Amino acid sequence: MKILVINGPNLNLLGSRNKEQYGSETLKDLENRVLRISKELEIDVSFRQSNSEGDIVTFIGSAKNEYDGIIINPAAYTHSSIAIRDAIEAVEIPTIEVHISNIYSREEFRHKSMISAVCLGQIAGLGLDGYELAIRALNKKLKSNK
Repeated sequence: MKILVINGPNLNLLGSRNKEQYGSETLKDLENRVLRISKELEIDVSFRQSNSEGDIVTFIGSAKNEYDGIIINPAAYTHSSIAIRDAIEAVEIPTIEVHISNIYSREEFRHKSMISAVCLGQIAGLGLDGYELAIRALNKKLKSNK
């Protein structure tokens, strides 16, 4: 089983950006956490991060026929990107949307996700633990579909 983890804009600044909202762990720390879990579950996992909407769309499109599932934190693009939404819908790969912060307890403009309607589910507000929950849920869903 292969899962692609995609992180959007400013997530490369984890650990130094707004620590009250996002914590002190870095993107590398997050990747190491996911790698530990994926090893336990015998899943191959790859990571991509970009601050560019076009790159994220390309990552998603390139995943077709290569990955069984996607975990995505589209960050600020959650609230504005029809292109990312359409890419997820087009590749037909089971996808889980993750947010480190609780987008529903923040500014009102963050309460609407353009992405969630084409995802299996959304995890928000549980910090980096949300990625662990996402990989476990995706693993369970993909195994039940075989």
